[in-house]
Amino acid sequence: MDFNLSDEQNALKDSLAKFIDRDYTFDDRWKIIKTAEGWSRKHWDQLAEIGLMALPVAEADGGLGGTGVDTMLVMEELGRGLVVEPYLGCVVLPAALIKAAGNESQRATLSEGLASGETLYAFAHTEPGQRYERNAVAFAATAKGDGYVLNGKKVSVLGGDAADQLLVSATVAGDAGPSLFVVPAGASGIKRFAYPMQDAQRGADIEFANVEVGADALIGERGQAAAAIDYALDVACAALCAEAVGAMAELHKITVEYLKTRKQFGRVIGMNQALQHRAVDMLMHVEMSRSMAMEAAVACDNTNAAARAKAISAAKTLISQGCRYVGQNAVQLHGGIGVTHELNTSHYFKRLTMISVTFGDADWHLGRYGDALLAAA
Repeated sequence: MDFNLSDEQNALKDSLAKFIDRDYTFDDRWKIIKTAEGWSRKHWDQLAEIGLMALPVAEADGGLGGTGVDTMLVMEELGRGLVVEPYLGCVVLPAALIKAAGNESQRATLSEGLASGETLYAFAHTEPGQRYERNAVAFAATAKGDGYVLNGKKVSVLGGDAADQLLVSATVAGDAGPSLFVVPAGASGIKRFAYPMQDAQRGADIEFANVEVGADALIGERGQAAAAIDYALDVACAALCAEAVGAMAELHKITVEYLKTRKQFGRVIGMNQALQHRAVDMLMHVEMSRSMAMEAAVACDNTNAAARAKAISAAKTLISQGCRYVGQNAVQLHGGIGVTHELNTSHYFKRLTMISVTFGDADWHLGRYGDALLAAA
């Protein structure tokens, strides 16, 4: 396998890195978080100009046709900058879902606004008590004439507060599997309860009360959305793995710099060999995670669903463990100041903690990986 980046990939990475360094300092991020929206539409437009919104959309649907590795490069830089704009929830996840579930006409129609950054989509899937199970969809869609009526509640919808359109998983009575519907976020009967999460990302709980949609709201075949949902969540997990690598690498860098400058008893604490060993162990976790994130990124383009699931769950398991190790040690090596809001260390740790439990924690993915091994035996 060739691990060298192409000229286009290097250019994308450099452009995004410059944006992070120039426009996304820690102070800039603080100002954004304190706004009513909790993210910047100006920065969203800048990211669209770089080509990030069109990146995961197929060329045939008006996008750039980026690969899993392309998304990895983007997410690693976003992780480095702790970017709060809802790129994962409103671009990566919806793009994968539309790609896997929609027919040719639907993909072209839905992808147009997504690729330009003008339309924000969010995947309303998780339900109260659902935990990490992907296809246990109790949310009801009732057939009515040529359309459907949606009733139920979705929780922890990433980007759900910002979305213009909601991609909603629901089960129609009598169907063996879930279906997928596209619903305007402002439709009659929808109530959104938005909130900031622990890591300054935004989410929403969304209630649907007799929300009527037409037959054209159904994406793909009725009752056949399970495979598309599984694929989209795998792509999202791979993206999270890459974001974690970026955040861990930056947190390690910050910690090493602190060890080189913090003095105690007349000498920098970095001269303590035990602390040097801790910093090296952190680096080992970062590099192991980087390798696994690469494997997960490549697996996103694997048409074998079982092989894809195995690779991505393996990566999410190891990287979730790395998130915890790097985050905890960064805080401990900084001392008490490491958990204060004034220092960026705590913010990286919060994001890494949330990444480790999003779309399945280490235990859930370890179980999924074990099931994959048993199935292949």
